[in-house]
Amino acid sequence: MARPVTIVTGGSRGIGAATCVRLAADGHDLALGYVSNGAAAEETAAAVRAAGARCVTVRVDTAEEADVERLFDTAAAELGPVTGLVNNAGVTGPLGRLADARTADLRRVIEVNLLGYLLCCRRAARDMAARGSGAIVNISSTAATLGAPGEYVHYAAAKAATDALTVGLSKELGPDGIRVNAVAPGIINTEMHAAMGDPDRPARAAAGIPLGRPGEPTEIAAAVAWLLSDDASYTTGTVLRVSGGR
Repeated sequence: MARPVTIVTGGSRGIGAATCVRLAADGHDLALGYVSNGAAAEETAAAVRAAGARCVTVRVDTAEEADVERLFDTAAAELGPVTGLVNNAGVTGPLGRLADARTADLRRVIEVNLLGYLLCCRRAARDMAARGSGAIVNISSTAATLGAPGEYVHYAAAKAATDALTVGLSKELGPDGIRVNAVAPGIINTEMHAAMGDPDRPARAAAGIPLGRPGEPTEIAAAVAWLLSDDASYTTGTVLRVSGGR
């Protein structure tokens, strides 16, 4: 049988990189999208290839339609028909109250976390419907339901939209044989916290998490891998919370 071909956006680090490596171990070939860190992308690609999978890296800003089209075109040309999509690329902007947020940061968060997901889902829907099968996993966040007050309510709003996209699109694409689900991570040990200006945030948050610790990227990758697998063949429209009980 042909190996599944899965696109992972934001695949150079954190949850995206862990997902690429896990999917490679599960038998997927990968198209890894990254926005700027080519060295990190190649490091992840090397780990994917070491697991016996094919991997192509594509520099892509998912907020740009032409970039998204090129990502899918490259994946199909070099690996074969795309069978899976993991919408993972995301940005938060600096931590802080909405009243203090810069318009440029608000715009970028919405463009990447919502428009980018829509563009990738639209292209995946077109390609997968033509084949009569496929699976999409959107990376959401517990912020979608907690609201993230004082931190990034704009990001939370975009992730709430991700949940709505997941539910609606699953119903729209179910008759085409395409499953659409989401994973909503809680506080995870990634570089994102340092990028938003608070590298110690996961350790501080541990006291408020029922399991008493932040999660690891591999734990999110495992949930994504299950949703893409045949074991989840009757699962669609689901937002799977992986948050240590938070």
